[in-house]
Amino acid sequence: MAVKSAHHPAICGREQELLNLMQESTRNWPSSTERGVKDLKSAFACALHMHQPSVPAGPNGALISHLQYMLEHPDEGDNHNAEPFADCYKRMAALIPELIREGCDPRIMLDYSGNLLWGVTQMERRDITEALHYLACDAEMNRHVEWLGTFWSHAVAPSTPIPDLALQISAWQHQFADLFGDSALQRVRGFSLPEMHLPNHPDTLFALVNNLLEAGYRWLLVQEHSVEQLDGSPLSCQQRFVPNRLVARSSSGEEISITALIKTQGSDTKLVGQMQPCEEAFGLSRQRLGNTEIPSLVSQIADGENGGVMMNEFPEAFRQANRRIRDSNSGTASLNGSEYLEQLDALGLKTSDLPRIQAVHQHRLWQKAGASGGVEKIAASIDELRSANDGFSMEGASWTNNLSWVEGYDNVLQPMQRLSARFHQQFDQQLSEQPRLSQSPAFRDALMHLLLLETSCFRYWGQGQWTQYATEIYDQGMQLLDR
Repeated sequence: MAVKSAHHPAICGREQELLNLMQESTRNWPSSTERGVKDLKSAFACALHMHQPSVPAGPNGALISHLQYMLEHPDEGDNHNAEPFADCYKRMAALIPELIREGCDPRIMLDYSGNLLWGVTQMERRDITEALHYLACDAEMNRHVEWLGTFWSHAVAPSTPIPDLALQISAWQHQFADLFGDSALQRVRGFSLPEMHLPNHPDTLFALVNNLLEAGYRWLLVQEHSVEQLDGSPLSCQQRFVPNRLVARSSSGEEISITALIKTQGSDTKLVGQMQPCEEAFGLSRQRLGNTEIPSLVSQIADGENGGVMMNEFPEAFRQANRRIRDSNSGTASLNGSEYLEQLDALGLKTSDLPRIQAVHQHRLWQKAGASGGVEKIAASIDELRSANDGFSMEGASWTNNLSWVEGYDNVLQPMQRLSARFHQQFDQQLSEQPRLSQSPAFRDALMHLLLLETSCFRYWGQGQWTQYATEIYDQGMQLLDR
């Protein structure tokens, strides 16, 4: 496999070509398991999320992977974990074939940020890039491994400027296709939001879902506490283990929807690190949706490298779970998200049979604003509900609900808004007249800085070095636009 250019990420230039590619209908999973879902009582689907930010910490402020920074500064913090992290990024390429040789039928979903994919290429870590190429392109691995799309630079959706949501989605698709080819990208139909952070402002959520559908995605993984039933009540116990239909309604009352699989419980990496989803699935039975009986599905995601449990305990727990399935006749299996949904399609399950859900707190908002809403009425209703100080929020919801991605970060958010506004002012009209402009280095470099400034890490670790990184990226981005 040829290693791609390390200096500049492939994040733009093929917009219409990739949109056309992803709008082509493909079915990748319907007969991929010998034991179809019609014979199962339950299943579990696990995803591993991997990310390293790009930081201006190289010579003269050059952008490098934080993984490279960790390797070069092993005595800082927990940077001694750099090489164990690197091993986590590639280890499924050994673990999956090992289990297949043992007669198991393993499954895993992988969510890698564009930052990380670019970073390991920059570092010329062929051990990692070749392992990922194998997992993305090998015909046998295609039966066992599903890649999930995400935002290129691990941005949190609710506080990302709305026009940039589509740019984040497209940049990741460009990066993935550049590394692994168009046919590998065409198989990527599920989407994983960074920090599981689902917007609940009507217009942000509508834009997100609309952009996902336009980009060819068919389903989204959502945290159970970030959504509610249409009457505002929490999801029922049974509802957490079947596909749902996430409804997004804009301020003007326009509605669209996308299929959602529900990540249950909280953020604890022990859920995946110790393969709790497998144990939970063994205790579940089939359910009826509409006229179709389907197996229950436990869906989970965790950082694939962070923490001692994922670094040390996960591989053996993953082996034991797959051996248990191999040796039992319980009617429980490991499946990937698209595999599950495509087989439900083959059973005759209709979209109209899926329970309808919405983002959390939207019931209260629509009650206050009325179904037709309107931008001004929505804004006034949000202000009124917030003023009650009873927990109502339009910041979205994620697994980190004890943290705010907004409060106290004006020194990052305001530059984000300024750089985004300046970028679109400078390029949007030109792009509509000259689409090939997106192939220019000037556009690519400005876009890269815009997307990088939106990286969640610059607001996760508090004020200090990380917010300073954001300031430096903003300054570099503005200098590029000034030229």
